[in-house]
Amino acid sequence: MKFVNMEKWNRKKHYDHFKKLDYPHFNICANVDITEFYKYTKENENPFFISFLYTAVKTANSIEEFRFRIRNNNVIEHEVVNPSFTVMTKSEVFSFCTAKFIDEFNDFKIYALKEMEKVKNEVIMEDEPGRDDLLYITSIPWISFTNLTHPIHMNPVDSIPRISWGKYFNENGKIKLPLSVQVHHGLVDGVHVGQYFNMIQEILDDPRRYL
Repeated sequence: MKFVNMEKWNRKKHYDHFKKLDYPHFNICANVDITEFYKYTKENENPFFISFLYTAVKTANSIEEFRFRIRNNNVIEHEVVNPSFTVMTKSEVFSFCTAKFIDEFNDFKIYALKEMEKVKNEVIMEDEPGRDDLLYITSIPWISFTNLTHPIHMNPVDSIPRISWGKYFNENGKIKLPLSVQVHHGLVDGVHVGQYFNMIQEILDDPRRYL
């Protein structure tokens, strides 16, 4: 973790502007093509949720702005951000699960599955206090949504990105998946979310190279 030099930061004016807003987050939803990705996960018997979770987090870590966080009156940059995601428990209410991001897919898969098993019988609704090296992630597999909003803290400021995906569907011979990315506008612009969608689509189109 390192502090961003605010006086030399080219986003300082944007940050100063958006941090004053009552609701500084924005959300972009779009469909991604998972045709090759879905086929690859089925052929290799990889859990779809874990595979897409890895892909979503790997993409976020590749973009500097997704690793920025507001902490007190400073902006910091994490070297790596990790997923905090929802898991459905046996009582059909969700629990939070936090996992360490590991760049090697098979190692991440094994680790994340073990962490998920730990929370399936216990509802956990808190993250580690003061921790912000996270990405808040959820899957909504019952709905092919076109828009999504997330609850956030207003005070103190919440600058952790939210990434969500919904129910996949067929369209003109392709399998599409709705994907939502919500970020703090003081740290992230539309161009960076555009980079996120472009980068994740590269992985989805060529899963053999990345998974």
